[in-house]
Amino acid sequence: MADLSVTLCGIELKNPVIPASGTFGFGREFNEIYDISVLGGVCTKGLTLEGRTGNPVPRIAESRGVILNAVGLQNPGVERFIAEDLQWLKGKTRVVANVAGSTLEDYANVCARLDGLADLIELNISCPNVKCGGMAFGIQPESIREVTAAAKNSLKKTPLVVKLSPNVESISANARAAEAGGADCISLVNTFTGMAIDIERRKPTIANNTGGVSGAGIKPIAVRMTYEAAQAVQIPIIGMGGITCAEDALEFIMAGATAVQVGTQNFTDTLACPKIIEGLNDWCDRHGVNKISELTGTLNMN
Repeated sequence: MADLSVTLCGIELKNPVIPASGTFGFGREFNEIYDISVLGGVCTKGLTLEGRTGNPVPRIAESRGVILNAVGLQNPGVERFIAEDLQWLKGKTRVVANVAGSTLEDYANVCARLDGLADLIELNISCPNVKCGGMAFGIQPESIREVTAAAKNSLKKTPLVVKLSPNVESISANARAAEAGGADCISLVNTFTGMAIDIERRKPTIANNTGGVSGAGIKPIAVRMTYEAAQAVQIPIIGMGGITCAEDALEFIMAGATAVQVGTQNFTDTLACPKIIEGLNDWCDRHGVNKISELTGTLNMN
């Protein structure tokens, strides 16, 4: 058996596989299917100061090789999460609390509330499906640095992960901006902005008109961006985007990721994450790899 443990910002994970924010709730439903303590961690739904009902329906649509979603950060609010879900989830695995907001103060206040409670905080500055906040902070390097610094200054104990948008001019420049703002880690990529059309109604398929594109179809672009970000910064990276199997996860790891997040595949196969963990172990055993962390950033470009 290979050693699948990895260390991320000083936090040890039993393996590098983490369900992505917005695809796993707070873990309770999936725990009825399998024991989620097998996971390296769980990244929560995006948490805001107050609860949100999200965007109008329909807000999810399938397309070939991808899905579009415009859920709009529906969540119960940070206080209800702390009261009802946090301790239960911490009893299972590492908790990556995804944090969203509409203003710099929102981000800082939610981070401060979760400081010392979550194992890691992931700053969502890349959601394309909300009217204010979200991706508005995640496009230009200057705003990325500013929101990262605001969040980091509110934290005393918990490491900060900044989740980057792919809908940008330069992923390398934005990764460096997050690092300059004080990020301990970056995660990428969030969803691409896209549209699907109902040709019978001649209208967008989802009520928000546009949505975030995720799924297997985006993986090659996400791998490329992960590699570019890894060349630009010294802090660790969590890679994601279209991961469906262990081989996909290994591409991100070899491109420079310490850990990976699995999103849309959880909808396709509720056992996706444990299957990926098992597949990583099998691959390492077949290739004589004793410790998976040794594979990070080993892509040979010659």
